[in-house]
Amino acid sequence: MKATTIFDTIQDSDGEHRVLNKAETIAAREKQNVIKEAFKDWIYRDPERREELERTYNAKFNQIKLPTYDGSYLRFPEMNPAIELKPHQKNAVHRIITGGNTLLHHVVGSGKTFTICAAIMKLRQYGLAKKPMIAVPNHLVQQWASEFRTLYPNAKLLIASKDDLDKENRQKFVSKVAMGDWDAVIIAQSSFAKIPISRERQVAKIREEISRIEETIEAAWDEQGMPRGAVKNLEKIKKNREAQLEKLLDDNKKDNVLIFENLGVDYLFVDEAHYYKNKFLFTKMNNVAGISTAASQRASDLELKCEYINELQGGDKGVVFAMKDLQIETEIKNRIDEEILNELIYV
Repeated sequence: MKATTIFDTIQDSDGEHRVLNKAETIAAREKQNVIKEAFKDWIYRDPERREELERTYNAKFNQIKLPTYDGSYLRFPEMNPAIELKPHQKNAVHRIITGGNTLLHHVVGSGKTFTICAAIMKLRQYGLAKKPMIAVPNHLVQQWASEFRTLYPNAKLLIASKDDLDKENRQKFVSKVAMGDWDAVIIAQSSFAKIPISRERQVAKIREEISRIEETIEAAWDEQGMPRGAVKNLEKIKKNREAQLEKLLDDNKKDNVLIFENLGVDYLFVDEAHYYKNKFLFTKMNNVAGISTAASQRASDLELKCEYINELQGGDKGVVFAMKDLQIETEIKNRIDEEILNELIYV
């Protein structure tokens, strides 16, 4: 199932190097396609063989059934009695409190904010979370606080401001978060990014990445037909990570007061999670369409914090991402624009 690539070894004045043989590569890949089609034909030619392979495959691999969530049984004490959650919101709350890490991928207007607020209060009620944090876009902090209090008027909320992260206020802010019995801590994404994970965790993460890159380079050298450019690209990525590690180890200026682990946060909700794209990754495949090796510091920071929360919760749970379904939203917007345009044309 791997694409075959043929190289010729050429010796010239610059030494020995490998050059792609386009004609033989095309011929080899065409032969691969012929083999694939012959294999399919062989399987389906004999009904007994086909059914036997189908049974074997289903017995060994095709055993996954997606879970369903029914939150109709849930009751929400202290919630505003004038508000009733919709069935899909209750189902989402049930998924959050009973499942693992969750993505709320809903269209605008589906009530993600109320869903998250209700889930947080339910987690607190069941003792599954002691101090949830919600990271939201900067311009939505007050809106989130207002909607949370609309749903739960008596909720104990801490709204983190930019002033809280000033050097002279950091110790007070950390103490306020860690020592207070908050239903939720609401923080702007820019402020959330200024609360780093401990340097020990950052160092361990980068060393782990360097180790995995080295293993991939070794495997690439052992693999026949691997382009030299792919190995060079991996070595370049490794050098960049080593430089980042060295910079981190030499940076002794940062204080250890404002550290994410010191806040006591044990559940994390991230609104508009699509802002955290471009997580660090690498591959021995070269120039893969749609895969960027550019790493975002924001995404790397969030990954470390999610891993920490998962460790606290004892598995892949404790993190909820929320983002709107951009594809459906665009389709709705286009449909509305088209209806408006048709109306204007008619008028």
